[in-house]
Amino acid sequence: MSKQMLLLLGLIGVQVVANAGSAAPEKTNIIIVLADDMGYGDLSCLGNKVVKTPALDRLHDASVRFTDFHAAPMCTPSRGQLLTGMDALRNGARWVGTQETNLRTDVPTMAELFRTRGYRTGLFGKWHLGDNYPLRPQDRGFEEAVWFPQASIGDKMGEYWTNSCFDDHYFHNGERRKFKGYSGDIWYDEAIPWMRQCAADRKPFFCYLPNNLLHSPYFVPAKYREAVLKNKQLNANQATFFGMLLNLDENVARLDRFLAESGLKDNTIVIFMSDNGGTQGVPLWNAGMKGGKCTLWEGGHRVPCFIRWPAGQLGAPRDVPGLTQIQDILPTLLDLTRGGANPPGEPQREASLRLDGVSLVPALRESKPVPDRTLVVQYQSKDVIAKDDACVMWRQWRLIGGKELYNVETDPHQDRNVIAQNAEIAARLKAFHDTWWAGVQPDLDKRGRVVVGHDAENPLTLNASGWQGPYIVDNDAVRRGRKTNGVWNLTVAKDGRYQVALRRWPADVDAPIRAATPPVPLTDTFCYGAQTAPGVALDIAKARVKIGDFEAEKPVNDTDTEIVFELPLKAGPVTLQTWFLDGGGTLVAGAYYVRIARE
Repeated sequence: MSKQMLLLLGLIGVQVVANAGSAAPEKTNIIIVLADDMGYGDLSCLGNKVVKTPALDRLHDASVRFTDFHAAPMCTPSRGQLLTGMDALRNGARWVGTQETNLRTDVPTMAELFRTRGYRTGLFGKWHLGDNYPLRPQDRGFEEAVWFPQASIGDKMGEYWTNSCFDDHYFHNGERRKFKGYSGDIWYDEAIPWMRQCAADRKPFFCYLPNNLLHSPYFVPAKYREAVLKNKQLNANQATFFGMLLNLDENVARLDRFLAESGLKDNTIVIFMSDNGGTQGVPLWNAGMKGGKCTLWEGGHRVPCFIRWPAGQLGAPRDVPGLTQIQDILPTLLDLTRGGANPPGEPQREASLRLDGVSLVPALRESKPVPDRTLVVQYQSKDVIAKDDACVMWRQWRLIGGKELYNVETDPHQDRNVIAQNAEIAARLKAFHDTWWAGVQPDLDKRGRVVVGHDAENPLTLNASGWQGPYIVDNDAVRRGRKTNGVWNLTVAKDGRYQVALRRWPADVDAPIRAATPPVPLTDTFCYGAQTAPGVALDIAKARVKIGDFEAEKPVNDTDTEIVFELPLKAGPVTLQTWFLDGGGTLVAGAYYVRIARE
């Protein structure tokens, strides 16, 4: 962690003051369980009849439930908002599959903040806010991190090529190693002993459990799918999706048993939520809402949020109405664990330290209504951000795209556009969004950049999902040889001699650039068969690289697995682009993988 970041975190600690009544005990632990692609209607406690989720139902029944709680409609923006308390268009992490995944490094994360308070910090599961230094979880405040790159396991180009959710290779801090078992179990296999050790050392902990479940591709041990299929007629994806939900529920039960048996339950804050609206469950039961993941309808971003803390003076378990948002979790936790994030009258901090969320402690502890405010759901859903590609929310009103207004109290499925009958409300929401949009403009082009040549990760490997446009994430695009190209915006850490190696296949495949590759066998064959598609051969004759002022070209032979260029680089920002060309000089594709090493 840089001296500048430590200073900023120290300033936050000085500025945070108590505004929540009695102070929390010294050793209040925090666990956040984040489900992936689980819709509001997927839990049986919220009306689902397809599957029973007893552990999550029990957590629901013991918690304060925010019933009008909103994330972003996609995973990376929600994760950045959760960990920074800032809007996605301000913190840099606003899309997936491009450099827009990269969270700004000058904005402190929840892990960094709690680490400065003496907490041990651990992440177990999905990160999805940057895969290289200084963007990895261990660079952003997590002292213990078991994680995988990119959005999902089994189909993304940044992960280990043969991963398929069983006996996979994941990162343990900076080292990639093989883990035995099913992915949904592994996060808890790793997190529970870590929390037990924290307790033995008498250290409070912040444990972040962002599950890969229920994200596609759909793999699960057969017993969970069979339990779903006993009484339901579902297609293969739906049956596996709900089987994954049963596994998640079982692991939440395991987590709760550990907390009870270890004596940690009373003084541990447990938060459960999802990162966006649903997918496979939406056509079956969506709690009366319209839309799912990636949409601005209510079903795209309204998600469950349960908060349980038996010793925390939260009062009786209950539903709390009123608009709340995932940005509110960080200031709420700062407040609950000694100190409020933005007490009344405090001057607004500079943009790099601002919190767009608010503390929900008055609603949690004093049964006060949540603040009456207007909120914006907006992320990047295409190459260029459109100003009106947003949902503006106030009370029961939803303004979508600047042209459609819905009252979700009288029309929960959002079937009737009532903008003509409520022009004054629409104008109010549009004016709010105009001001909000102007406010995010100074930060819109700020994002985290991968740093090459730093001792923390040297060498490092880039992949095409980190390009500045176009959108490319799936390893199937590599297998098929998708004709596309982009640039990486990087920072060079030190002056020196560097090797830049262009690859078509990742190092764990170790196949020649031109060659086809065999299919990868799958453990769970129910949805996709016994194996992936094979990789195709490509007619690549030359490799070209341009990085900074250096540009060069070399031939590609049948046995070449990588083409290495050696060159000097100066410290500072630099742009890298690569080309694989056929014999006539026509683009075949950009190099999907590039290894960079400072000599």
